[in-house]
Amino acid sequence: MTKPIEEAYTLAKQKYAAIGVDTDAVLEKLSQIKVSLQCWQGDDVLGFMFPDQALTGGISVSGNYPGKATTPAQLRADLDKALSLIPGNHKVNLHAIYVDTDEKIDLDQIEPKHYEKWVQWAKEKGLGLDFNPTCFSHPKSTDGTLSSSDPETQAFWIEHVKRSRKVAAYFGEELNQTCVNNIWIPDGYKDNPIDKMSPRVRLRDALDQCLEEKFDDAHMLDAVEGKLFGIGAESFTTGSNDFYLSYALTRDILWTIDAGHFHPTEDVSDKFTAFLPFGKGLMLHVSRPIRWDSDHVVILDEATTRIGETLVRNDLLDKTFIGMDFFDATINRVAAMVIGARSTLKSLLLGMLSPIETLKDAESTGDFTTRLAVTEEMKSYPFGAVWEFYCQQQNVPAGTEWLTEVKNYEQRILTERK
Repeated sequence: MTKPIEEAYTLAKQKYAAIGVDTDAVLEKLSQIKVSLQCWQGDDVLGFMFPDQALTGGISVSGNYPGKATTPAQLRADLDKALSLIPGNHKVNLHAIYVDTDEKIDLDQIEPKHYEKWVQWAKEKGLGLDFNPTCFSHPKSTDGTLSSSDPETQAFWIEHVKRSRKVAAYFGEELNQTCVNNIWIPDGYKDNPIDKMSPRVRLRDALDQCLEEKFDDAHMLDAVEGKLFGIGAESFTTGSNDFYLSYALTRDILWTIDAGHFHPTEDVSDKFTAFLPFGKGLMLHVSRPIRWDSDHVVILDEATTRIGETLVRNDLLDKTFIGMDFFDATINRVAAMVIGARSTLKSLLLGMLSPIETLKDAESTGDFTTRLAVTEEMKSYPFGAVWEFYCQQQNVPAGTEWLTEVKNYEQRILTERK
């Protein structure tokens, strides 16, 4: 522990204590939160099953920064480096295409054995794993997946999702941590459809088939993720946010809220308390949309801050699984992971450092003057000193020291990749 950081924390601790905030207790609580780091930032969403397959489903990655992972071992090394620079103990989120096997298989053939090396690595590192069926960037995904009107195509994707659930349950059982299996599909229409009901009925029925087999909630939880629109599905998205909200409520599963999957003017954090009085729980994908679902690297902007504050102030962390979802190839990919995860954790820390009960009391008595005055003054409190102390407490670099490590890693490892 460096003396300047410790001294700054001591002063900050006193300042926060004066308004009733115990910073030591806050940091203990923050250390219990797991963020799921998205593996697909490391290789531009290509995976290792069909690495030459063009991205589809409205997914697009900008840039060609050197050092992209092209093997599972390289990707795990990049994740190791990123995780070593993020305070806390976290999870990694895999898509089905990130198999680690010499077998030539298709998506309807995946089994737990194809991910054994990922589980072995996670055990060694003390990590959890989350999972996602990959219903895009495949020859059979061009004309719909689970909502396809072609029985053979639909059956293929139903089998894939069923097998994905078994893989997710295997992760949870082996790692003794709940694995969230998140289902997203790109199905929809570019132009105005006549029949909007049939695709959604087919999707509902297909999902019901996918979820027939029951697993222990301690091992695996299902989640469904909607979207406002996508490239090629501008006029109609079969799995819309409204559709999946209804499906999650009626099937008692998680609803996934992706910060980029709503209208740009919507405050996604407001949806947490609209759903959770009724729903089982949330899977949250933290992203940064710029005018649309652009999947920019998450930063500590107003939207991210509201997400963290809402989860903390309304005591929703026990019902919410937090994952990152963005991909940017214009910058160092390891740095992107670190920036996004650290920014998300900072948003949670900011929420925890507020005198929440004082603010709630003021609000409940109609003292909105105090509510506004205190929340504004909190913006200039020494949050940074608490964050840097937490980083050193967790044995990760404080400030921009982590960037030096990433640049050294780039010079030693990433620039050698072809």
